Amino acid sequence: MQEIVSVDWLNQHILDDNLVLLDASFHKIGEDNSCNSENNSIPGARFFDLKNKFSDTSSTFPNTMPSEEQFEQESQKLGINQDSTLIVFDNQGIYSSPRVWWMFKVMGHKKVSVLNGGLPEWIKQGFSTCKREIRTYEIGNFKANFHTPFVKSYEDIFNNIKSNTFTIVDARSQGRFNGTEKEPRASLKSGNIPNSVNIPFKDVLENGKFKSPSQLNKLFNSKCSNSKDLIFTCGSGITACIILLASELSFKRSKFVYDGSWTEWAEKNKLFL
Repeated sequence: MQEIVSVDWLNQHILDDNLVLLDASFHKIGEDNSCNSENNSIPGARFFDLKNKFSDTSSTFPNTMPSEEQFEQESQKLGINQDSTLIVFDNQGIYSSPRVWWMFKVMGHKKVSVLNGGLPEWIKQGFSTCKREIRTYEIGNFKANFHTPFVKSYEDIFNNIKSNTFTIVDARSQGRFNGTEKEPRASLKSGNIPNSVNIPFKDVLENGKFKSPSQLNKLFNSKCSNSKDLIFTCGSGITACIILLASELSFKRSKFVYDGSWTEWAEKNKLFL
């Protein structure tokens, strides 16, 4: 299964048996919540509620991975089966959909792809849309198998400062990484984790889609020239998955996500304004 598919591919396969289309639209912090039932979507898409259904709402940090049990139950409620082919998109092009792609990979489901360019590219190519629909589905038989090593903890990142085993790649903007731009979470200082490198997630995109594999390979080689495995981080675990997916298209290393990301790191190190 390819990691990304084009809108032309989806248009040709949208009625395929076992294909489940997931709308993972997610509003950015500081913006009005645009993910409601009145928004446009692709016909047949099922709303994947990343914030309220597929995050650990008991965590003090945003967007963290839910338990295996929660993920399995919520996936089944969306009618997802073990043999489902999942295509994930979002309303910003490439933003939250790679997070959902990664979550299913972590939970052991291999047949999942991101729609390159998302809803904006679908609309640009003249394909039909509808209003987002929140409804119930026949319960699926999806089974989650949480591969915990794919998810790195605060302790893993802290220990890496001395061991320098991994290269930590930060997807935030250069200003936030350098400490010259404010964090969207007003109480936190900006800055970076020691020994990390910066690849802003916008640098892997062009016109709302992923750059070519050759362009991405050149970018990752310039920032991650050693042979170490990669841990991706960002503000809260969303955009880290964009650059992880970009590296998957072009740069073959073992890859992990620091789920708590800068929000957890800054809070635990008391980097408050």
